[in-house]
Amino acid sequence: MEISNPLEELSEEELRARLEGARLPTHVAVIMDGNGRWAEKRGFSRIRGHEAGVRAVREAVTACREVEIKYLTLYAFSSENWKRPKAEVQALIKLLKDYLVGERDELVEKQIRLRAIGRLEQMPADVRAELDKTVALTAQYDKMTLTHALSYGGRAELVDALRKVIAAGIREPDEEAVSRYLYAPDHPDPDLLIRTSGELRVSNFLLWEISYAEIYVTNVLWPDFSAKHMYAALLDYSMRERRFGKVSGGDGGWT
Repeated sequence: MEISNPLEELSEEELRARLEGARLPTHVAVIMDGNGRWAEKRGFSRIRGHEAGVRAVREAVTACREVEIKYLTLYAFSSENWKRPKAEVQALIKLLKDYLVGERDELVEKQIRLRAIGRLEQMPADVRAELDKTVALTAQYDKMTLTHALSYGGRAELVDALRKVIAAGIREPDEEAVSRYLYAPDHPDPDLLIRTSGELRVSNFLLWEISYAEIYVTNVLWPDFSAKHMYAALLDYSMRERRFGKVSGGDGGWT
């Protein structure tokens, strides 16, 4: 489906200027989709698409850091990704490991804290080791928190949270109790969810946390997603009215 986003027609410089003084989200979450299609359109292997996607990750992180977004969560590897062909899974895991090693200096320089959520015990031991090292090295930073969702599924997160609720002996859990046992209970809920490649679904991502998130969908395939596209999404967000179920200017009722 073709999505029209007129703001993406502006230059990066114009968008960046318009963001000055704008109301920006505290937490941005991104479903990074389209690596495979990007590669197929160019006659490349899917692996080449994932490699190009890593470059887009760097650009998105840099753009968010420059405009002082406090939290950025990226859907890096879903629980369903394990079902892909073995060669592709192995390539994705290698890219992840290389990223964790290669980006350490950049994260330290920009004072970005790295975290990860998901069933991390399913990741290979060598990847876990590099992940733990980068997480520990950046733990003291508070300028921005970059979270990678790895071996992640929204339903799995809720199941894991409910198991912890039961184990804690909470007989009548409320929303606060469930939230307390999510993978990152100290993170604010995402204000903005970005989905690339024009797909109109949330793909089992942060199902509890995105209940009130504004959604921005772009036709751009993830490897082509640049700082300009991030700025366009942020500017679009800044122009929306967030009502959280209330009538505009009222005390409540139907939206």
